[in-house]
Amino acid sequence: MVMSLRLQMNNITKMSRNQKGFTLVESLLVLSVFMILSLITAFSLQPQHDVLEDRVFISQLSADLLYAQQYAISHQKEVSILIVPSQYKYYMFASAAGTPIVERNYSTNIYLTEGSLPLNFNFLRDGNVNKFGSFYIQTKKNNYRITFLIGEGRFYVTEL
Repeated sequence: MVMSLRLQMNNITKMSRNQKGFTLVESLLVLSVFMILSLITAFSLQPQHDVLEDRVFISQLSADLLYAQQYAISHQKEVSILIVPSQYKYYMFASAAGTPIVERNYSTNIYLTEGSLPLNFNFLRDGNVNKFGSFYIQTKKNNYRITFLIGEGRFYVTEL
């Protein structure tokens, strides 16, 4: 039993002496290839980031406008929407002196401008808007128009 244990120990020490690792040059070569592939991937993802930023903003603004409309209907209160492009923010108020029900910052890559609709309007108690028309959104990649229709407070977003 002791003899077989010694033979196993000798075999283990021989195996560990015969093993060879990677040289420093081989390791650096693999690391440099990995870094080059990572950089190429990172630079190719930047345009996708801009497109996703546009989509997320349009989606979030649409959801917030629908929320403000539903809030006006369910609480029977007029909801004011105020867009402040210089601060890259928009607010939604349920009352003139109250705190906003929605306060949202958006990216400095997105610019909102007035069209036939000013950047402050209201959803009335029945869900209609007090003014109708369009305002514009300009991003790095695309331009959009948000149009509010007469009656029912419906709106839609179109890419220009």
